Amino acid sequence: MNKGGLYFHIPFCLRKCNYCDFCSYTGVAEEQMRDYVRALICEMKHVAPRATALSFDTVFFGGGTPSLLPPELVGELLTAARDCFQIERDAEITLEANPASIDGGGLAALRALGVNRLSVGIQSTSDGELSALGRLHTGREALAFLRLAREAGFDNLNADLMYGIPYQSTESAKRTLDGVLSLAPEHISAYSLMLEEGTPLFAKKDVLPIPSEEEEDAIDTLVRTTLSEAGYLHYEISNYAKEGYPSRHNLHYWHSDPYLGFGVSAYSFFEGVRYGNTRELSRYLSSPTDAICDEEVLNESDLAYEWIMLRLRLREGIDLDAYRARFGIDLSLRYQKEIDRFCSMGLMRVSEGRLALTESGFRLSSGILVDFLDA
Repeated sequence: MNKGGLYFHIPFCLRKCNYCDFCSYTGVAEEQMRDYVRALICEMKHVAPRATALSFDTVFFGGGTPSLLPPELVGELLTAARDCFQIERDAEITLEANPASIDGGGLAALRALGVNRLSVGIQSTSDGELSALGRLHTGREALAFLRLAREAGFDNLNADLMYGIPYQSTESAKRTLDGVLSLAPEHISAYSLMLEEGTPLFAKKDVLPIPSEEEEDAIDTLVRTTLSEAGYLHYEISNYAKEGYPSRHNLHYWHSDPYLGFGVSAYSFFEGVRYGNTRELSRYLSSPTDAICDEEVLNESDLAYEWIMLRLRLREGIDLDAYRARFGIDLSLRYQKEIDRFCSMGLMRVSEGRLALTESGFRLSSGILVDFLDA
């Protein structure tokens, strides 16, 4: 039986962050949240009959700020998911949480419901940097929240960190890393701030003291070196994990496994089709079974392209025999010139039947992927 992942988009926030262009809504009352959960359950029941051949070993609550959802509503969703789908007993069940959104009692309630992985939006422990990002917590509160999560029984924690933040320096980045590492989360996501058009930060990009490209490279090097020395495996371009703790849910995306997404703006990949729901909350609430607004049927060429693009994000890279068996293409011949060039530059490696980026290749991955796939 094929395995896949379930995703629930919870679009509620106390306040929208200055860099965020995700689908989210502020000022939503609890009754509206209940209406939304009912809509999610309705959508699940509608989709479930098509997914009887799938077993799900991951469930992910993303947002928005899913930790704003009252725990009993999270419980209703998990119960409905188990009724609708084959959820494996040892499934990784992740919920994204922000320090300002839930207390220790709420965290304990989530853990009792079966949520076994918490992904915490730390971003930084510098109050000035957090203020520039529009976050509602302080650095002290962020670290205290990780302690609360431990006390609530979470033994699988992810900390989201950001670099390239206004006012950030290598010194402040080191303080953030040191503070977070003192609490030893099992997983760390560290990614560069993207200035998305239409966000408050984008509007101020010419006046804010954003680190230069050289300064950001120095912070990136610091992150990679520090986390490696602390025993984290850099298993994906922006993700680091202690042994045994990679994000199983995100691996489904990178391995091109099937996944089903529910809620506004949620995307699914199922039976060779990628489709996404409307971003309009009112439309979704009125007709959750008719919310699809974007659909793409992927042909063999599309799937082969994505197989390369997604797997080269991973340290494990591409199994050349598996690729040949799936698509009838010998990558080592099809891209021999490019592979030889990138290998000679120390950016790629071919070892034990796998093609992968090196650590240096990770740092230049965007350009490498474009050059490689456009060859």
